[in-house]
Amino acid sequence: MTIQTVATNPFLDQKPGTSGLRKQVTAFQQPHYLENFIQSIFDSLDDLKGQTLVVGGDGRYFNRPAIQVILKMAAANGVGRIKVGRGGILSTPAVSCVIRKYNALGGIVLSASHNPGGPNGDFGVKYNISNGGPAPEKVTEAIFARSQVINQYRILSALDVDLDRLGETKLGEMAVEVIDSVQDYQALMESLFDFDRIHSLLTNGSFRMCVDSMHAVTGPYAHQIFESRLGAPVGTVQNGIPLEDFGGGHPDPNLVYAHDLVERMFGIDALDFGAASDGDGDRNMILGSRFFVTPSDSLAVLAANATLVPGYKDGLAGIARSMPTSEAPDRLPQNWGLLAMKPPRAGNSSATSWMRGKPPSAEKKVLGQDPITSAKKTDSGRFCFG
Repeated sequence: MTIQTVATNPFLDQKPGTSGLRKQVTAFQQPHYLENFIQSIFDSLDDLKGQTLVVGGDGRYFNRPAIQVILKMAAANGVGRIKVGRGGILSTPAVSCVIRKYNALGGIVLSASHNPGGPNGDFGVKYNISNGGPAPEKVTEAIFARSQVINQYRILSALDVDLDRLGETKLGEMAVEVIDSVQDYQALMESLFDFDRIHSLLTNGSFRMCVDSMHAVTGPYAHQIFESRLGAPVGTVQNGIPLEDFGGGHPDPNLVYAHDLVERMFGIDALDFGAASDGDGDRNMILGSRFFVTPSDSLAVLAANATLVPGYKDGLAGIARSMPTSEAPDRLPQNWGLLAMKPPRAGNSSATSWMRGKPPSAEKKVLGQDPITSAKKTDSGRFCFG
């Protein structure tokens, strides 16, 4: 195995936003396009050599070949270890979890969130920093600046890694560890929530629910956590197998695209609870029996009852709504002694967050909500626990 240095020219359109670089699959398939952006990430990181990175994606089309490129480029750039989800699958919250648990330098997430997949769909690459969160503007600006002057990238000439077999292999001097996509995230959820009580609820025969994973990344997580660990009946999870084109659907959990779930929740024999999640698993929609819960109200309800959850028994460090939605969450901080401040990533002047004195560290408990851009623009939302 040898390291190749490949001459290249900049692409002028590689400016990442808060959710990374998103383009059509055909753009990423251009010669050198993906490689340029990945090398720009590596060149922008301090002390990369010998470090650990986490890599995974939502399973959409081009996920697997992109991961192989990233692994070989990481090996050529001196990365010490890569933790990659089995089959290339890791949800965005799971990437965050693994980064923090193993003190990784950061992670590369391959997703275009709720955008369509498939050969004619979208693809995306984003970098998360060591606290598990998205790269701040300082980092994304450095990546973009590097992408505008890049003239070469490094890649290892090697066979592809078997992404479907758990365990550790070597790629040059770099260790590649294929990990269980769900295990670490499930352990985190068990540390936050009372799984025994949830298990009792889901197995007593009086509570019926449905989780629609929309053939996106959360399918393996929902099957393992809800059906296997918490005892929900088999079939509770629908559309639970990740597909490269999301089964021809649109992984945007709203009343339009999650129509299978909506029909069950508003039907004659309506279930008690329903949830759907987006492509990379960091946004959701909540439904009750014949009613829809707006994202802002979901956040307010969760925050108001947070101390009932073991992981949040001492209260929240803060809450945030990063887009101008309803004012339901705004009423809560008045009784908590929290200070209002603008989130670092907020792009709208109406965005608000509340923290106890100052922004919390990565170890603090923060609850946040962000509505999905969708057909109705207010039909679903994102919740972050950790």
